Amino acid sequence: MVTLLGSIAIIAIPGYGQETTVKRVPPAPTTAISGRTLFRQYCAACHGIDGKGNGPATSALKESPGDLTQLAKQNGGHFPEEKFTRVLEGEETVAAHGSRDMPVWGAVLNKLSSNPSMAQTRLHALLDFVEGIQAK
Repeated sequence: MVTLLGSIAIIAIPGYGQETTVKRVPPAPTTAISGRTLFRQYCAACHGIDGKGNGPATSALKESPGDLTQLAKQNGGHFPEEKFTRVLEGEETVAAHGSRDMPVWGAVLNKLSSNPSMAQTRLHALLDFVEGIQAK
């Protein structure tokens, strides 16, 4: 189940007169190396373009995806780089994710790239982007 969830992206599909549902589709391959672009492609459906947990898929999730702009504030003013990396790599889960609704982006990016160092470059770019959107 974790492998399956790790290989899909989540997008919101509004229904007529219905609650928002989530349609799971395979993640699109990317050539992007910009953290902002990668975030918009792979994270914004749940976390929102601004990272505040207000993406279009939020209403269809069991738990709120969380406000990523508050990570440093929640960790004594320091961005939790190691923990963030472990969550992206699937080495650590977040209680709010429940049954692991969040795809394991490290594994997904590795599968989308024939070059493992490029996958690591992309993960680091995502980390830098999220660190850069921390509330002051």
